Amino acid sequence: MTQLGKSPFAEHVGKHPGEPNSMDPDLLHDPFTGYGELREKGPVIRARFLDDTPVWFVTRFEEVRQVLRDQRFANDPACARGSSGEGSPTTRLMDMLGLPEDLRVYLARSILTMDAPDHTRLRRLVSRAFTARKITGLRTRVEEIADDLLTRLPEHAEDGVVDLIRHFAYPLPITVICELVGIPEEYRPQWRKWGADLVSREPGQLAEAFPAMIDHIHELIRARREALTDDLLSELIRTHDDDGSRLSDVEMVTLVLTLVLAGHETTAHLIGNGTAALLAHPDQLRLLKADPALLPRAVHELLRWCGPVQMTQLRYATEDVELAGTRIRKGDAVQLILVSANHDPRHYADPTRLDLTRHPAGQAENHVGFGHGMHYCLGATLARQEGEVAFGKLLAHYPEVSLAVAPEELERVPAPGNWRLASLPLRLG
Repeated sequence: MTQLGKSPFAEHVGKHPGEPNSMDPDLLHDPFTGYGELREKGPVIRARFLDDTPVWFVTRFEEVRQVLRDQRFANDPACARGSSGEGSPTTRLMDMLGLPEDLRVYLARSILTMDAPDHTRLRRLVSRAFTARKITGLRTRVEEIADDLLTRLPEHAEDGVVDLIRHFAYPLPITVICELVGIPEEYRPQWRKWGADLVSREPGQLAEAFPAMIDHIHELIRARREALTDDLLSELIRTHDDDGSRLSDVEMVTLVLTLVLAGHETTAHLIGNGTAALLAHPDQLRLLKADPALLPRAVHELLRWCGPVQMTQLRYATEDVELAGTRIRKGDAVQLILVSANHDPRHYADPTRLDLTRHPAGQAENHVGFGHGMHYCLGATLARQEGEVAFGKLLAHYPEVSLAVAPEELERVPAPGNWRLASLPLRLG
């Protein structure tokens, strides 16, 4: 578990009274209450980024959605006048984490950090792999993987207890995304470790993991180029080789990196957080068991109530913007707090209550767990499907499953901006 006292960012906590820092212990260990209190102080709060840079926290549902669809806010700090890539909080963060200079381009020029038109170009190159039709066609395979993992789950039990995170929540999405992208099976456990290292934000782990990931992807590309198939990696190679102006070498590597990491890390913790929430709320668990058709609505509510991603990356104002009565200057950094927006009483009735019937069937998404606007999560449809399959199959295989410890005893990883379990000990029943 990451310890606050050992973090290189801990030294900034408490430096500026009245300006919260996402490393504040109360925000790390109870973000629902901590960010909720900030939300009730105002929709736009002066705060501090991990490196002590001033930022604006946007805390309420309507204002978060407004910024997410407002193209006056850019993901790339170089797009904002008054800000430069060299002196941005993101660059200083990479300094503090000890990332090698020659590898920083793989983070600075990813689909997550780009704005239009480059973001649009890259998104179009991979969007065909994530269409609703394509994902629907994958469902049978997702179910096969889930059934296999769940059938073998008792083999991993110790004293009748099994860790769902290690033996189901991680293996399911990483198998699915690696098959889709084209990552050979023998490398998947290593990808899981790399993902954990990146989320940890521990300099030693990152400095070792990141170069290894980049080298590995380059080697995968070299090997696949000798024997192209019908996976996404082969499609990216063909695009790059046909016309390098459409997809550069760096962009191809960062797409693979982003898709594989984002395609399993967040979904694994949606499954973990969601299972823990269901088992801690027997009334809602009974509803789901009685009506499996409720699964799509249940996944939306679990994303709202205990989603794994609690804030966005920084965005930068490209001009002066008036937001909820606060003047945000050109170049100012803004961080959108998804966890407080998803529990905003101005938008939801009784928002702290888990209610699997809250979201009307077939209606537009009523949360910001996947973001909003042009940077809406590319893999949202796949993540929702994996959540539906995971919860449905788990309850079908083990209808008497229960937590092996009290909900308050579950161990969490206190990573800023993330809500995730270190393990999820269950009795299968």
